[in-house]
Amino acid sequence: MSDFIQIHMLASYPPSNLNRDDLGRPKTAVMGGTQRLRISSQSLKRAWRESELFREVLIKNIGIRTKEMGVKIKEALISGISLENLLSGQTMPPAPAIIPENEAKLWAFNIAAVFVDKATKKDSKTEETVIEEDAESNGKKTKKKSSNIDKETLKGEQLVFYSNNEISAIQDLIKMISNERREPRKDELSKLLHQDITSVDIAMFGRMLANAPKSNIEAAVQVSHAITVHKVAVEDDYFTAVDDLNKKEDNAGAGHVGEAEFASGLFYNYICINRILLEQNLGGDKELAKKALKALVEAAAKVGPTGKQNSFASRAYASYIMAEKGTQQPRSLSVAFLKALNGKDLLDESISALKTTNKNIQTVYGKCSESNCEMNAFAGTGSLEEILKFVTT
Repeated sequence: MSDFIQIHMLASYPPSNLNRDDLGRPKTAVMGGTQRLRISSQSLKRAWRESELFREVLIKNIGIRTKEMGVKIKEALISGISLENLLSGQTMPPAPAIIPENEAKLWAFNIAAVFVDKATKKDSKTEETVIEEDAESNGKKTKKKSSNIDKETLKGEQLVFYSNNEISAIQDLIKMISNERREPRKDELSKLLHQDITSVDIAMFGRMLANAPKSNIEAAVQVSHAITVHKVAVEDDYFTAVDDLNKKEDNAGAGHVGEAEFASGLFYNYICINRILLEQNLGGDKELAKKALKALVEAAAKVGPTGKQNSFASRAYASYIMAEKGTQQPRSLSVAFLKALNGKDLLDESISALKTTNKNIQTVYGKCSESNCEMNAFAGTGSLEEILKFVTT
């Protein structure tokens, strides 16, 4: 039976542009017939897993999501620098190559292809390249299995989540084939994909490998898009910047003019955690699952997306959190804000709306959780420490 932890959270952000759309405007959504501000779940999850708070606690158990693993493997083969160091930002110094570039490129392609190699669409650029190469070598066009990794740049078409133990396995293979000056064998490549995941971000948010569905990880943590509890109009900020060396002798105007769009709002966010699945994804390591839970909830309470922070300094902690535990079917309480609030005391009204909605749902459906715990930073009741203890015990 599943064991769910549900987090309902209210956080207020002053004028900001935390999560932008393709035009650079704050993301929005229509809910209950009115426009709301929106922060996507992707933006929230990235802010949490990239936060110092998350990394300080779980630094040895965080994976890497990238299209450039093939590039880094090639650099490791050529330079002799460990893959872990290259992935953490170390650059390759100019030095004689340990493995010649052509061989390093082929070996790196074979290793990276274990995680992302698959047939691509007929009209994809990558497949066309493969057909042309084949034609050159055989004198005619014949189709063969193509890859979604570019053979020249070694970059993949999709982002792939690599766990820390998979990165260690790749590093071990790099060291072995470098020492023996040979390409990796099939049996060695087949051992790179790991199912014993110890990267908490993969265990929480899942991954999908089209070429290796057995290594897919079902997400144990679901995160809603945060939406404002009230309707919002996005505003334009017309701004100027002054040239410090302009003495106004020839031109008294600004050195730069521009526009930036922004909005402010009180956001409702909902997180649903399947504790049993999280522990299963982490190979049954309950202590690591507890550390992951604590880091996730603390980051969610304290960390927001970093978009335009230098311009708006809109950093904020959650003002209200209600955590629930139980085996009942989970449900969001976003319906509490289907009708946009418009009172003068939005936070107090939002807390009341959440509690009333929760009570009414339980009146109709019965208990929706076994127990709960609240923290109200506005009223100064409860504490984050109590919330963290509640979700980890």
